[in-house]
Amino acid sequence: QVQLVESGGGLVQPGGSLRLSCTISGGTFTDFAMGWFRQTPGKEREFVAAINRVGITVNYGDSVKGRFTISRDNAKELLYLQMNSLKPEDTAVYYCAAVSRGGFAYYTEKYEYEHWGQGTQVTVSA
Repeated sequence: QVQLVESGGGLVQPGGSLRLSCTISGGTFTDFAMGWFRQTPGKEREFVAAINRVGITVNYGDSVKGRFTISRDNAKELLYLQMNSLKPEDTAVYYCAAVSRGGFAYYTEKYEYEHWGQGTQVTVSA
């Protein structure tokens, strides 16, 4: 079966940067549109960023636009989330997600994804 694993989380100071990675196994990497979501205790899982199968088109949640960059390296079969200018409110568990679809769309809703990683904790604090 398809499995996703996130890595790269940790503690960072406000204004700092962090890069998350996600790898997928059990499927062909380029078959999957992918995304990042985050969740804090007691809150709904929030859309962060999405990317289509070939990495040409992307979309971001309003709270991270201009600060985060989603990318993928299809040769290395890795998904990334580069997070810059981090704020305390970015603190959350970050999840990568994947869905196998034809075409070149990206997806921004939780229900559109069929595979999820276990999450990695990002804490932004002085």
